Amino acid sequence: MLYGPDPGDPRLRKGLAAWLTKFYQPADPVSEARITITGGASQNLACLLQVFTDPAYTRNVWIVSPSYMLAFRVFDDSGFSQKQRAVPEDDEGIDIEFLKREIRKSEEKAKAVGNDVPKFKPSRPWGKIYKHIIYAVPTFSNPSFKTMTLRRREELVRVAREFDALVITDDVYDFLQWPASLDAETLSLDKAILPRIVDIDRYIDGGSEREGADGFGNAASNGSFSKICGPGLRTGWVEGTEKLAHGVSQTGSSRSGGAPSQLAATFVAETLQSGELQKFILEVLQPTYGRRYQKMVRTINEELVPLGVRLPQADRDVVGGYFIWLTLPKQLKGAVVASRAKEEENLIVAEGSIFEVPGDNQHAHFENDLRLCFAWEEEDALAEGIKRLARVIRSLQNEEEGASGPRMQPATEAKDFW
Repeated sequence: MLYGPDPGDPRLRKGLAAWLTKFYQPADPVSEARITITGGASQNLACLLQVFTDPAYTRNVWIVSPSYMLAFRVFDDSGFSQKQRAVPEDDEGIDIEFLKREIRKSEEKAKAVGNDVPKFKPSRPWGKIYKHIIYAVPTFSNPSFKTMTLRRREELVRVAREFDALVITDDVYDFLQWPASLDAETLSLDKAILPRIVDIDRYIDGGSEREGADGFGNAASNGSFSKICGPGLRTGWVEGTEKLAHGVSQTGSSRSGGAPSQLAATFVAETLQSGELQKFILEVLQPTYGRRYQKMVRTINEELVPLGVRLPQADRDVVGGYFIWLTLPKQLKGAVVASRAKEEENLIVAEGSIFEVPGDNQHAHFENDLRLCFAWEEEDALAEGIKRLARVIRSLQNEEEGASGPRMQPATEAKDFW
């Protein structure tokens, strides 16, 4: 029961390297040296910021929006409460032209004030300080449900290199995937649909260790066992270049307290080595979530689409994750719908505005949107929830037309997951 090596349990790193190689199928195998074990994606987001940013020199944290709202506090804690910037999505994911335009403005501002060296972080051989951080959930995004296209991923890596940015991606939903067809009977897929941004950074235009590069790369892939094994494990991993992975392992808290989740990591290593985790994902998680997704979307198509509700990226071959993003008709506000749904139907849905970047919603605002989760409830309960949501929307639309009737009373109790 010792602290464990800085990069984490060797057996788990070895098992992860083999599993990631098989799943993502990069041109070359993923090596153990590219992986450091973490205390989960959220904990490691904080570690990445500790090692690779300076709250003065690092100009901005660029957050693809709508955004995972609990990440905002992690950025706040690292000194970026006034530097978080929203980057809107388009049909392919991140709006690259917007990002490039705004980063150029940020660089002009930094040059004008002489912000050319880190102010608070010392120079250390295991780390570097990036000028920018870009945060995204590229595949089956929480909350937008979108998947960033290959073209956008490649463009993002090139922008990151041009402006000295580290792209931190939460790749936590990648293994939870299934065919998008609502008639599909086989709902298990054992290969990734797209390379990760960290994979693209590894190879494109000479790769992350090309001549003249510093070897740290411009991408870090945050992985977690929370969504595929159990959140209480508090165990995950980060993959990047060997220098970046080593830098994460040298975070002060790990150097003092040892590798995060050392004991839990040995348990997870056993499930990977035996193949039980992979089997659980393919035979239990993917089919279960796939069926719930099918049930929810069928009911959305029947109940909500006729009312003017829209879903993103309807032409995909593969979907996944936990969430579905709905855009309401313009006259309806997500906050009003969410409030009325809870009051009248005991139904909990998340209003889109809570996924806006604090203080920067000019170009990415979501007052007409909702996020739904299909990972928690059983299929029949999901269908019932959509029907209740339809009643609320229909009632509000009737009120807009001046034909409101008596307000409906709540049905049965619903779980308040907030």
